Amino acid sequence: MMKILRVILIILAILASVAVLFRFYYTKSFSPSSTASYEKNGLSITVDYCQPSKKGRLIFGTDSEKALVPYGKWWRTGANEATVIKFSKDVTISGKLLKAGTYTLFTIPEKGDWTIIFNAEVGQWGLSYDENKDVLRVPAPSTQTTDNAEKFTIDFNEKEVGVDMILHWDTTIVSVPIQ
Repeated sequence: MMKILRVILIILAILASVAVLFRFYYTKSFSPSSTASYEKNGLSITVDYCQPSKKGRLIFGTDSEKALVPYGKWWRTGANEATVIKFSKDVTISGKLLKAGTYTLFTIPEKGDWTIIFNAEVGQWGLSYDENKDVLRVPAPSTQTTDNAEKFTIDFNEKEVGVDMILHWDTTIVSVPIQ
């Protein structure tokens, strides 16, 4: 009887593992993984995130508008697992110091300035967020453009002093100054 119970438990564990892997790869087929990176003068910044697509949906707006990403609420800044950002050196973001390290990148979208959040908890699925583990919150300006991005992208734009991390989806562009 114990052998049968053990076999059943092993089979259930295998099926659960297969289900988790299927979910992981299935969701990645809709929102693939991507990496944005910047390197200069010993500073290395790497952002690992997943790229959701617009697919005709309203992306940013109010709850009443049934927006995918509502204004005033935290967002995982991508899809699937939470977005991870790594800094090889201490940096200044919007005038505030952030120590070298690995963080989860969250945002609070708004019609005007967004709130950019660097959180100490890393490795969680994108639907969990503990505000008590925030290391830094800074404002970042958002602008509207006629350049409609179907997929959410993160990129870097080098400046005379520092670099801007650019978040672009739909017709919204957010620029995060890093020095």
